[in-house]
Amino acid sequence: MVSLSASGTVVAVVGTASEEALHVLSSVPGVETLSLQGSEPALGARRIAAASAPLVVHDADPLEHVAAAWVELFEARSTLGVLEVEVENALAQFEDGAAIMPDYYIVLDPAEADDTWRHWWCGALGYRAPRRVLPAAAPTSPRDAALRRLLAALPSSRPWPEPETWLPRLAFDIPDRVGVRDTGL
Repeated sequence: MVSLSASGTVVAVVGTASEEALHVLSSVPGVETLSLQGSEPALGARRIAAASAPLVVHDADPLEHVAAAWVELFEARSTLGVLEVEVENALAQFEDGAAIMPDYYIVLDPAEADDTWRHWWCGALGYRAPRRVLPAAAPTSPRDAALRRLLAALPSSRPWPEPETWLPRLAFDIPDRVGVRDTGL
């Protein structure tokens, strides 16, 4: 699995205000921001890998479809089979280098997210590497200092486990029973 750009740390900013967050962070020295949401995963992976800044911040989540399938499964709007297909697709993209797992996720306003989504971000995903999924308030101005401080002080921690060791078991990560313990939500 590819997880780093050519020279830097990769951060995915997720949430409804991700575009504003990229704008806030675009003027920070040593940060390259990439608006990738909605682009083909392979194109996004190539752009991330080609970035040369110490910090590469983007708005594309390589687990977006897995997350949606997990949420829909536990909201009784989809089936286990759909989640399994999305997990297989994500693993194939990681294996082929068509997707890059970010080193960190900054989750904007997780307390405002629907319950199952909050459990995805702070539970099912955050459980795998708790100090790599960071809740943050959405930016309130173009010069929002809190988001800049968070980016400047990313915590060190163990890396993500390889996706093939945990993605296939996501169906067993039941909302309200995994992860949320340390987030204060």
